[in-house]
Amino acid sequence: MPHTYTNLLYHIVYATKERFPFITKELQPRLYKYLGGTIRGLGGSMIEVGGISDHVHLLVRLKPTMAISDTLRDLKTNSSVWAKEITNGKFEWQDGYGAFTVGKSQIEDVKRYIQNQERHHLNLSFEDEFKDLLRRSDIDFDEKFLWR
Repeated sequence: MPHTYTNLLYHIVYATKERFPFITKELQPRLYKYLGGTIRGLGGSMIEVGGISDHVHLLVRLKPTMAISDTLRDLKTNSSVWAKEITNGKFEWQDGYGAFTVGKSQIEDVKRYIQNQERHHLNLSFEDEFKDLLRRSDIDFDEKFLWR
């Protein structure tokens, strides 16, 4: 086969440093637009972005040449530098992230999940949400190392 065809979809989740509420209502739309532009600049496409004041969820399509670790390193570094300029140095992402593969049939459900983050977090902490995502993806974790 002379060509490569892929549809690599990821639900990515990461938090602000110590889950501090850096993502204000004023910053949020600009940050989301910046994240989308950065993903496009890296060669991917943003399908959905959302979250609340202390974390973001992204649904993205990446090219097979884009290693998830390199993509997240570049995305978090670039957006952190940009946000620090906008907020007079008051912004930082926490180390680490969660990246979960998504099938084509799951796109609409994941989009709705991301769009409903504010309502979702009225009754659920980020910590509990993230542990649930890990469990549903059969990812083993030791809670004593999860939040370091």
